Amino acid sequence: MVLDKGTAKKTAELLLQINAIKLEPENPFTWASGWKSPIYCDNRIMLSYPEIRNFVREEMAKQVETLYGKPDVIAGVATGAIGIGILVAEALGLPFVYVRPEPKSHGRQNQIEGYLEAGKNVVVIEDLISTGKSSLNAVRALKEKGANVKGMVAIFTYGFPVANENFEQEEVTLHTLSDYDHLIEQASETHYIKDSQLQTLLQWKSNPQQWKQ
Repeated sequence: MVLDKGTAKKTAELLLQINAIKLEPENPFTWASGWKSPIYCDNRIMLSYPEIRNFVREEMAKQVETLYGKPDVIAGVATGAIGIGILVAEALGLPFVYVRPEPKSHGRQNQIEGYLEAGKNVVVIEDLISTGKSSLNAVRALKEKGANVKGMVAIFTYGFPVANENFEQEEVTLHTLSDYDHLIEQASETHYIKDSQLQTLLQWKSNPQQWKQ
């Protein structure tokens, strides 16, 4: 769920500006899942742009406090949300941990890196939501360590129904700075895309698994 339309469109504008999000309907990308897609998102690029990085940090920190008050700990999902998670934790003056996809195979075999006491209130920071599976895997790892996970705040979501279903099933609340619908609206209004490309992007969203150029 997006909290503020203005923030959603501004976030989309900035991510398009630095090519953190690319829209190429005529030359689609292939995701790791095998899906063909006219959009590719790498929000880590914004870490290289101080003004945009600061905007995202402040907006995410504001959302965390608005939605959940001040938690005890901020947790980032490795690897994409480690950077922004640290920035949000710093903005709020809170401890930070990050969660690996799975425990290390050596050393202490940690899945959660950093100090986390059982019973602490945690808000999870994520950069991108597609199906939500990897994000919710991190939530489960935190809960297994006794954390009280209040919810998740992410930079961007594609808004797939399967993601909504997965979060509902795990009873985890998700809020994002922006999403696919606001991105396409912003791209269309600013003539970043043509009308013909807009139709392609809308068709993809309606059935991404079966979409073909």
